Amino acid sequence: MAELATIARPYAEALVDAAPKAEAAAWVAQVQALADVAANPQLLQFASHPKAQPAQVVELLTSVAKVNLAAGVRNLLDAVIDNGRLEALPEIAAQAHALVNAGTGVSDATVYSAFPIAAAQLDELRATLEKRFGRKLAVAVEIEPALIGGVRVVVGDEVLDTSVQARLERMKAALTS
Repeated sequence: MAELATIARPYAEALVDAAPKAEAAAWVAQVQALADVAANPQLLQFASHPKAQPAQVVELLTSVAKVNLAAGVRNLLDAVIDNGRLEALPEIAAQAHALVNAGTGVSDATVYSAFPIAAAQLDELRATLEKRFGRKLAVAVEIEPALIGGVRVVVGDEVLDTSVQARLERMKAALTS
């Protein structure tokens, strides 16, 4: 079977091309909600059953995901199910998200922090990181207590690690070498 990325690419491109520019992010969010549900092995098993009708699969997905689908997203979902590619839906969502980000000039940034970050602090951090990385960032925060303090920021394949854990590791390496 072909790689999921290869299967997903035409669907993601078609979704982004069909979406009105102002609604592209909302369409991708709808596909992501469906993809989160479609990743369930039991749902995939149900969808692949010969007696399961495509309309039943669509109804199940939309009711569990609790989303009102735009017409274009519904068409994509119908095509994916009709072609037996439901397992590719998470990859379709990921590629569509990347295409929308590329079109708007925004990059995803994940900030790992030992403690929750207040909204005001996050705004300051975002502004600093945007200057540092030279592009607009959509920031998501994940709590990782093992960092002890500070933050680790991942933007694409770039990492900025100012955590206490990283400093301790650098000190350990310097002392043992």
